[in-house]
Amino acid sequence: MPKYLLRLFSFSFILAAIPVISIGLISYLIASNDIEDKVKEGNMQVLLQTQMRVEQVLKTLELTSLQYINSPLVNGALNASLTADDFIEVRNLSTGLYNLQTFAGIRDAHLINLQKDWVVSFASFGKYSSAAERDTFAAYAKHPNSSLFWVTSGVKTGKTGDNADKPADSDDKSAADAAVEETTSLPSIRMVYKIPVVPTTGQPKALLVVEILNSQVKSLISNNKKLGDVFILDRDGRNFLGENSDPETNKAIHELVLQKVRATDEESGFLNTSVNGTELGVSYRSSPYNGWVYISAVSIEDITKQSKKIAWITFFVCAILFLLIALFAFYGSRKMYSPIKRLFEFTRGIQVEGQDDRYQDEFVSIEERFRTLFSTEKQLQQQVSGQVTQLKEFFVLKLFSGQLSDNDFAYRSQMYGFPSDWKRLGVLTLQIDALQESRYGEHDRELLLFAINNIVGELVPQNRRFSPVLLDQSQVTLITSDSDDEEELKAYLHQTAELVKEKVNEFLQLQVSIGISRPFRKVTEAVQGYGESLEALKCRMSLGHAIIVHFEDIDAGKKAMEVTVYTQLKMLEDQLVNALKLGDVERVDAVFDKYISAIVEKGIHFNEYPALMMQLISKAFQLVQEQGGSVNNVLGEKASFEHFMKLNTLEDIIRWFKTVLFEPIIAFLNLQAESQYLNIANQMVKLVHERFDQEISLEACGSILNFHPVYLSRVFKKEMGINFSEYLADYRMNMAKSWLESTNWKISEIAEKLSYTNTTAFIRTFRKIVGVTPGQYRDQYNKQ
Repeated sequence: MPKYLLRLFSFSFILAAIPVISIGLISYLIASNDIEDKVKEGNMQVLLQTQMRVEQVLKTLELTSLQYINSPLVNGALNASLTADDFIEVRNLSTGLYNLQTFAGIRDAHLINLQKDWVVSFASFGKYSSAAERDTFAAYAKHPNSSLFWVTSGVKTGKTGDNADKPADSDDKSAADAAVEETTSLPSIRMVYKIPVVPTTGQPKALLVVEILNSQVKSLISNNKKLGDVFILDRDGRNFLGENSDPETNKAIHELVLQKVRATDEESGFLNTSVNGTELGVSYRSSPYNGWVYISAVSIEDITKQSKKIAWITFFVCAILFLLIALFAFYGSRKMYSPIKRLFEFTRGIQVEGQDDRYQDEFVSIEERFRTLFSTEKQLQQQVSGQVTQLKEFFVLKLFSGQLSDNDFAYRSQMYGFPSDWKRLGVLTLQIDALQESRYGEHDRELLLFAINNIVGELVPQNRRFSPVLLDQSQVTLITSDSDDEEELKAYLHQTAELVKEKVNEFLQLQVSIGISRPFRKVTEAVQGYGESLEALKCRMSLGHAIIVHFEDIDAGKKAMEVTVYTQLKMLEDQLVNALKLGDVERVDAVFDKYISAIVEKGIHFNEYPALMMQLISKAFQLVQEQGGSVNNVLGEKASFEHFMKLNTLEDIIRWFKTVLFEPIIAFLNLQAESQYLNIANQMVKLVHERFDQEISLEACGSILNFHPVYLSRVFKKEMGINFSEYLADYRMNMAKSWLESTNWKISEIAEKLSYTNTTAFIRTFRKIVGVTPGQYRDQYNKQ
């Protein structure tokens, strides 16, 4: 196998295999560690769904029963002494009861009029006083619960109907009575409504009793055995859906859950237990609706079995992935190597002296062959012939950088076809003004300069210029003139600058400024001309944007800066730094405006602006570093001397100082101050918690933390929203309440433990904060 192909395959395989191994191990570890939690969550969801299904059925039955109770039919019948002769009323009542069957599990329903002595069910009518379950119904009427309650055990119904007042061994017992007795042996639960629903007396007028088969409720329980067994306990802790066949293991689980629920009053939870040597995970939910407890139990051994399955699955998946990775790596490596192979074979015809391909990498061989290829004169000429334009621009750049002599220029100028017959020269330097108010962004600057360079190349005749070039952030053009009159050349240069400025604004909607050098004769003086045009552009500091300036028109004289001006600027710089430290934005803006006014009003030359302002920038940088910050991280890339030196106008400088320099510094210093305040407040709170039973004050905290007490008081109030003394008193009173609840200590002892030398002062403070005296608080708590 070729060397590079082997390396490519090895790298591809290792690069893909490492994530597979990592993902496989991490997946298995996460799955094995979290699978028990997932089972817990799954069981809890099963219990919640089971609870919702059961309670939905019960609440639906409750609602339809309430509608039946409040119907005019029932309200009218409750005040009537019905007999078997009142067939229509009895039938309507029985039909209403039958319509309560919102689902198939309702076995029977009874409407019992306690005052008028009659009872109606699905298929029978009789006297309440002769009903077989008369004592049961009477007990329901005396039940201490509210107007609605559920009976889940001890449900045994007797005979009802027209023959209910006959002896139990009567020979003429009806077939309907026999059917009722036959079904009463089925386990069921009962919903009991006391009528009226909002009672006005202690004894209800009537009862509505609805029987639901246990099997119907049991059918609502999830049968997903993978998540364990699900049970439902009533308020008394009985598994009323499987009480007769409930094994001892389940009873032990039920007792543990009931103890947990009654001890914690939590609506849901999870516990691990061992019953008869079996480790179980038990989830439970307590229903606030009817007090039933829903339980799910799953074996821990079953959970761990799933982890083993995951381990084997993970192993086989990783093995398959390794095989696929090897195949794809080999196939992909060959595909990636094929162009290298073709290139290697293509360059085989190039002979390299001393090269032996058997012991070299393919890329090394190709590199040496290309070196030989590019060193030939033919290839070099072909390359140069396609780069004439770039070479012309490169030549002009060397001219502006002072790297050409007169002799070099004469030779190169003739080679590239530059103008060779002129009397005067001049330099136009164009710069883009601020892009903030244009439709362009800073990332477009290079592209805009390139477009401007092309516009200049089209506007100025080729015989009157050298190739326009881009130098730094400027577009520079060397203009020639056949006239020896300097005024005429200045007018031509100004006219050309006006034309360029107008066309740039027309095509690009962009404002530019142009600086014009003094006329000169020798082409090697282009370096000086370029410098003069840049110097002319600096007038934008005072004249603003979109200007055309001749170097001769600017006041190049520099006034000596008075000592008083320098002293004033130093004072304003110190005031600015202090305002920054305080985070006072308004003060910073006001002092900086005075600083700018002092520079402008004193007539300081614009060339001295950067030198003066760099001192202020250095102080701002130093302030950030003193606070432990990094200038680059806090201020960003734009807050640099290099970026500052590219600013062209006073407005740009003011905007840069306020937005790029001052705003991030103030935000950083405020953040540092807030962090320091929070740390101090947390330390003071910790001292209160540790020394509440000792004499502690702001002075003591100041001695420990090495801060002035007044400063600590202000910081604590700012961060905690409460005075230090109030916080200390509140914490001590909370401790006092805890001791009053959990101990038999005397009030004087508690006061002493809280460093109150005067018990009366402790009682007064306790009553002020809690609202009652310590003795009253203890009595109230004991009564609960």
